[in-house]
Amino acid sequence: MKTLLFAVLMAATFCASASAQELSPADQAAADAAIQVIRPQAIAAHMRFLSDDLLEGRQTGDRGHEIAARYVATELESMGLVPAGLNGTWFQPVPLRKVDLVPEQSSFELVRDGKAQTLVFAADYIMGGNALQTDTIVDAGVVFAGFGVTAPEFQYDDYAGVDVRGKVVVIIRGAPPRFPSTERAYFSDSVVKARNAAAHGALGMLFLVPPEYFERYKWSWIVPQVRAGSMRWLDPHGVPADTVPEIRASALMNESGAAALFAGAPHSLPEIFAAAKESKSVPFALPASVKIHTTSRYTPVESRNVVARLAGSDPKLAREYVVFTAHVDHLGICRPAEQEPICHGAWDNASGTSSVLDVARAFSSLPRPPRRSILFVFVTGEEKGLLGSDYFAHFPTVPVENIVADVNVDGAPGVLFPNKDIVPLGTEHSSLSKDVEVAARKMGYTISPDPIPEEVIFIRSDQYSFVKQGVPAVFMNPGLQSSDPKVDGAAVFQKWISTIYHTPRDNMSQQFYFDSAARSTGLSFLVGYEVAQQDERPAWNPGDFFGTKFAQKR
Repeated sequence: MKTLLFAVLMAATFCASASAQELSPADQAAADAAIQVIRPQAIAAHMRFLSDDLLEGRQTGDRGHEIAARYVATELESMGLVPAGLNGTWFQPVPLRKVDLVPEQSSFELVRDGKAQTLVFAADYIMGGNALQTDTIVDAGVVFAGFGVTAPEFQYDDYAGVDVRGKVVVIIRGAPPRFPSTERAYFSDSVVKARNAAAHGALGMLFLVPPEYFERYKWSWIVPQVRAGSMRWLDPHGVPADTVPEIRASALMNESGAAALFAGAPHSLPEIFAAAKESKSVPFALPASVKIHTTSRYTPVESRNVVARLAGSDPKLAREYVVFTAHVDHLGICRPAEQEPICHGAWDNASGTSSVLDVARAFSSLPRPPRRSILFVFVTGEEKGLLGSDYFAHFPTVPVENIVADVNVDGAPGVLFPNKDIVPLGTEHSSLSKDVEVAARKMGYTISPDPIPEEVIFIRSDQYSFVKQGVPAVFMNPGLQSSDPKVDGAAVFQKWISTIYHTPRDNMSQQFYFDSAARSTGLSFLVGYEVAQQDERPAWNPGDFFGTKFAQKR
């Protein structure tokens, strides 16, 4: 799953949601038989290979990821699926620019009352490189602008009554807690915030996080994540995507750096964090200016998505596609100076890749293919900012208007503990909610709302790339309820997030529940199968936030 730091640093017709059609007895029997093809042992075997030391953490563009991509393509070929990448191959090349900060040539000075204070890189603040310019200097005053959010849909504007033209804005990670979960995630997106800041005339952005954030994600964990560099995919003209030229500097502040920044300010850090919890905006100018010098180094990188197709059986509907996605990449050799240097990415996301491979095997076992075609897209660069999926969504190997839905698996449900519930993020916005409800009932799952909306998970995985292109999508996210009374699911997950997530400890030595993983894989299959068999394609709900914002792209 894309690290939360990327959320900090960096024509469809509207119609009423129809109820999901129940499968015919024959189709239900076929689906039940296909689900039996999904094997816990296969999921375990895929995970074991994909997270092996040999693959060195599957870093985007590195040899390990290429081995993983070829493994996935080989498995898909063995199922009798058809390559659907570029020029009839299994692969879609994704051109990338790797951006690294040159710390020894970069600096951050805080100026107050004519006196300059040099903040310490990786101690007071951390920042990445600039994807558009190798050398930039921003020397400007500073304005606190709440969350940096302008949301007329919710009668909220952090920029109301404050002038940030020619200034650097200081903003809090996330968005107002009173916003619904997925909309809160949208407004937390760093690109959305950067575009909004630029629209108001800002030159740079400094990010704050409340103290409780550092309780979950230690500064010592954050720093190497940022120092590893970032990537952007390149358009046909070589321009990096999702860049905002007007924003020439950005940084994430540690507690010490934030304290220095707010010394003598009209409101203290505790006051602004308390207001943020109440979804209140208190923008004001700070009695200081900053001078930020950013020197960056670029490296061209190419990585590949893996794309396979199962042709549909209906002469009319076969031109439409239900897409399944999972990301193959992880963080590579993430701790080179440590005894265990490899971030193996066993749950994140060897498990999701393995799950979708068995979804593909289930579909390939059907005596008759579903009416719509199925596309399996195993993407690269998710950990670098949803790069592979976003590139595919912009340049799909099938017409984007023919993609009717995306079902995404990132951290397969049931692997960490036997899940009783699921949190199908995004379905509340379209008729997919009915399909998921039907499938969940048949598979014995309950459906829960997002239990951790502050983590803005909806924008942190690959289904979001499809949503932004107007495609209804669902992220099959695990809930926190355990079906085993001896296992506290919430406790397991919280411990995993705080001690294992994006570290070398996400390996196969963990306790995994492969029977439970196979069950959730059956659920993902059934959701896609139901959508593929229906007469009508999924539709955004009337007046929906995401449908209104993005569906016109189709």
